[in-house]
Formats: sequence, structure tokens, C-alpha cells
Amino acid sequence: MGRILVGTASWADKALVQSRLFYPQGVNKPEDLLKFYASQFSLVEVDSTYYTIPSERNSRLWVERTPENFVFDVKAFGLLTTHPADVARLPKPVREMLPADAQEKEQVYPKDVPPQAMDLVWEMFGSTIRPLDDARKLGAVFLQFPKWFPCNTENMDYILKCKEKLPDYRIAVEFRQSSWLNAVNLERTVDFLEEHGLAYTAVDEPQGFKSSIPPVNAVTDDSLAVVRFHGRNADTWEKPGLTPSERFKYLYSEQELKEWISPLHQMSEQAREVHVLFNNNYQNYAQTNALQMKTLLEL
Repeated sequence: MGRILVGTASWADKALVQSRLFYPQGVNKPEDLLKFYASQFSLVEVDSTYYTIPSERNSRLWVERTPENFVFDVKAFGLLTTHPADVARLPKPVREMLPADAQEKEQVYPKDVPPQAMDLVWEMFGSTIRPLDDARKLGAVFLQFPKWFPCNTENMDYILKCKEKLPDYRIAVEFRQSSWLNAVNLERTVDFLEEHGLAYTAVDEPQGFKSSIPPVNAVTDDSLAVVRFHGRNADTWEKPGLTPSERFKYLYSEQELKEWISPLHQMSEQAREVHVLFNNNYQNYAQTNALQMKTLLEL
């Protein structure tokens, strides 16, 4: 059986740190937060890289502040997965390559960015996480595609382009558009991911919405399987104007977690590693459920 690693999406989320419900008194500095987190978990998802490209220095510091066997999964910069990006957060060389009208915008989409500037974004993102990979602490790069990214040949080609842009890294793909996993396309999607060595990201999330992804536990890469827990708060799932903390405000019950024990063990029989990540990042909810899951899995 493969090993199962459990962690959360972020260790320095504002709502988590301010709650003072997970970190001990006096643990406030960035290095102390990560060191304490790594004493509780062996896996973390870096979410901040979705909003801004990190520096190589940060990656090196993350390596230094964590034990030898610690693993970072890194979410791809949003612009790379067709999401908008804040112009103010773009690296200066990229920002200067934008057309004048785009530089005046608050956000830009890939269509607003010249091809050579997008190439630079890919290059910079890939190089800034290189220290994690060199230290054998990079688990995977997460490509999280939005709900306006449906299942079709064009988008499959784009996913392959993403893999080509990051040839040295293991890739996990998460869909937020239900057409990828409906009765018509499920087999096609699984076959596509298997053929190209891409890890499917299973999700636990509210059901009943047009965008809802069913809890399909497919293992499409024998080196890695991923499960992300987003909570089951249907009241906030698609409500506009909420912060991520408000949207994912949901504390799983022990019984709800137990529903996943058998599927996770089954996935570990097919993949060398299973990464279990809690994204219900309201106060300390994610950390509470992650610790519960570790106990239930007897890790």
C-alpha cells in the first residue's frame, strides 16, 4: 500500500492565525508558524502561489524550516489555469510587457496578456518552486481549472500544454466544471488523465449545483492520488461576495470523515502516495478535521 499524507490548504491563512485556536501562544513569526505546522503534519498545500508567483528565496526558506520528509503541494498561479490575476501582483517584468490599456486594469485574463509575457509567467513560476523540487519536497503542482473550463478537445490540449510547460514536475488536475465528470465524459476524462500521467484530484464538496463535481475516486497516476475536502456548506458554495474563509466554513463530523476511510485505503492500493488536503479553512476547522483524519487512518 502507498503512504497516505494528510494536511491542509495553507499554514498561514489569516483566519487561522487570528483565531489562535491552532498555534500556541507566542508562535507568530512566519518561520515559527511553519515549523509548528510541520510538527503536526507532513503535508501542506501552498495556496498563496495561486494569487502571486513566489520568490525562490521563499521556497528555499520553506525547505529550511521543515523536516526532511515534509511535502509541499503547490497550486499553480491563477493566470496559468485561465483565472484572472491582479495586475498589481504580477511580477514587474510581466507587468511592463502588458499593453497600456491592460496595465490600467485591476485584473487581467490570459487573453489580455501577450504570448511572450505568458511564457515569462510560466518560466518564472517554474523556476521559483525549483528549490522545493531540488530538496525532494515538492509533491505536485495543482492545476485547478474554473467552472468556465468545460470538457472539450481544446481544453484537453491546453492541459497538455500546461504539462509541457512544467515538464519536471508531477501534475495534479482539479476540475470545477461538472461536464468533465458527467455520465457522458467520465470515462473519456479518466482515460485522458491516465494516458498522459496526470493525477486526478477527487473532491468532497456540496452537491446539487450545476458546477458540483461528484465524489469520483479515480486514480489516474500510479505515483499520486489527491483528495481535497472543501466542506459541504451548500448555503455559501456559490454565494457571491464571500471571502474564502466564509465560503468554506464547514466542520466535518467524525461520521462524515469515516465515509472516506475505505476509499482512501483503496486509493493507496493503486498509488504510491495519497495526498489528503482539507480546504475548509474557517478558523481552525481544516486543522481540526485533518488531525481527526490522521487518527481515523491510524497514521
